[in-house]
Amino acid sequence: MKIDGTAAVVTGAASGLGEATARALAAKGAKVAVFDRDVERGEKVASEIGGIFCEVDVMSDEKVAAAFDKARAAHGQERILVNCAGVANAVKTVGKDKATGERKRYPMNQFELAIGINLVGTFRCISHSAFGMVDTDPLDDNERGVIINTASVAAEDGQIGQAAYSASKGGVLAMALPIARDLMNDGVRVNTILPGIFKTPMMAMMPQQVQDALAAQVPFPKRLGTAEEYARLAIFIVENAYLNAESIRLDGGIRMAPR
Repeated sequence: MKIDGTAAVVTGAASGLGEATARALAAKGAKVAVFDRDVERGEKVASEIGGIFCEVDVMSDEKVAAAFDKARAAHGQERILVNCAGVANAVKTVGKDKATGERKRYPMNQFELAIGINLVGTFRCISHSAFGMVDTDPLDDNERGVIINTASVAAEDGQIGQAAYSASKGGVLAMALPIARDLMNDGVRVNTILPGIFKTPMMAMMPQQVQDALAAQVPFPKRLGTAEEYARLAIFIVENAYLNAESIRLDGGIRMAPR
């Protein structure tokens, strides 16, 4: 797909993987809508790349619909959707109070939060975007659009405390093939990226020694991934029309240990 002049939506685009992807798409001439909850940061990114900011909470159908309406009013129907909005949490299935040793049940609100944002929120954006894509004029190979979702290596190598996160990202991974099949006759491709350990704002909050220890676990290159590397893969997926219903690990060859 030709990116120059094409409308694109990137969720979670105010920081991290989403921001890098929004910037990479804009650098290739895309008209980018920055979807995020962070108004201040989102408006800054949109201004710097010549795009438009749309405040959105992927947990709300009404807010997602309003964001797509705003983006399309400015740029027209998007043909590119990259879903990067997400949340990470870590809670053991049965926990223990460090002070008293008392057993603690899993806080179900944490499970519901991860599923709600990472899985349901991703599908909500897919549903709204694909509904518009299928009525656009076909391009080369009768292609009308491309959707890229962000799962995680935790979908396959979930660690201790990642029941909710792994379930949510596993769902993102699992639904790509049936969605691609749903949309195959309408010319919309669906692919999934599974990032490993990346240097994102969330990671930057960890102590440097923790970041160094994580980087040392990567077989090669022995470092954290960069958001720009994710963005380059997203660009490749958009431009390669034969890449469909595929999942790609972007992780330096790491296979996560139990902890």
